[in-house]
Amino acid sequence: MLEITALTWALTIVLIIALLAVDLIMAAVRPHRVGFAEASAWSVAYVLVAILFGVWFSMQYGGQFGTEYFAGYIVEKSLSVDNLFVFVIIMTTFAVPEAHQHKVLTFGIVLALIMRAIFIAVGAALLSLFSFMFLVFGLLLIYTAVQLFRHRDEDPDVENNAVVNAARRFLPVSDDYVGGKLVTRIDGRRVVTPMFIVLIAIGSVDLLFALDSIPAVFGVTAEPYIVFTANAFALLGLRALFFLVKGLLERLVYLSTGLSLILVFIGVKLILHWLHVDIDERVPEIPTSISLAVIIAVLVVVTVASLIKTRRDPSAKAHPGSLRAHRSPVDAPDHQDR
Repeated sequence: MLEITALTWALTIVLIIALLAVDLIMAAVRPHRVGFAEASAWSVAYVLVAILFGVWFSMQYGGQFGTEYFAGYIVEKSLSVDNLFVFVIIMTTFAVPEAHQHKVLTFGIVLALIMRAIFIAVGAALLSLFSFMFLVFGLLLIYTAVQLFRHRDEDPDVENNAVVNAARRFLPVSDDYVGGKLVTRIDGRRVVTPMFIVLIAIGSVDLLFALDSIPAVFGVTAEPYIVFTANAFALLGLRALFFLVKGLLERLVYLSTGLSLILVFIGVKLILHWLHVDIDERVPEIPTSISLAVIIAVLVVVTVASLIKTRRDPSAKAHPGSLRAHRSPVDAPDHQDR
């Protein structure tokens, strides 16, 4: 078992809040279009912070836990790229001005961290009380992988997000972004701006992604501290990564297929762990080092294959995938597809 002191937890949370504060301050004080050079610098900085933390963590708590952290970080980073697809769709659907996209992403990441922290606490408690939850998480990941693969060439239906539709129905919404404010007054009446609706859309989508990412990282490690830090550092770099690769996302045509394979692999790993613990100790388990190697290999193959495909066929376009097939506007009920 990994023994993390209350001081270490506190210092880690302070570090993450400090990094978030930098993003929030930059978004609020100087809204601007984030260029390639700036996005590259921030992306490299966040990756270096994550790596340095992993090196310190390995030296402090041992190579096995360090390997689990890096495996969890890579899993969450790869899944977060799928988040970027959906963020691009939301930004496009709601015509978010480039000067305010920085703020939207930062608030979206804050919401994601809060929700994932809750999921991590609940997941860790369930796993400690009921070992069969490894089986439940494994089956959930395999189901998600199958659905994602079946609908790998589709986009999530942001317009039919039930939470967004409810907000539009019950809240007065202004026509423009009013300088990126969430709430404003028009003719003496308090109204929300489209920025408020965009944050609701991103928050509800983050909730759905947490249903995948938390069981996935628990498939790599059962340590709540590692799960939390892997998620946090992967999400902290998401804002800069969005501006860095949003023009390249459409070229990753096989990303959904690769993520499906990773989710299936981790799902099987969880089921084997449950069988080993609850059914028969002779059932083999998959070591974390092998998991790390498989995840990296899948991501490398997917990236190279995608670039080759789009070079040969420039018309090929990537999609984030959806957990449900889209219906016609007449038949489709209000629901959220991922």
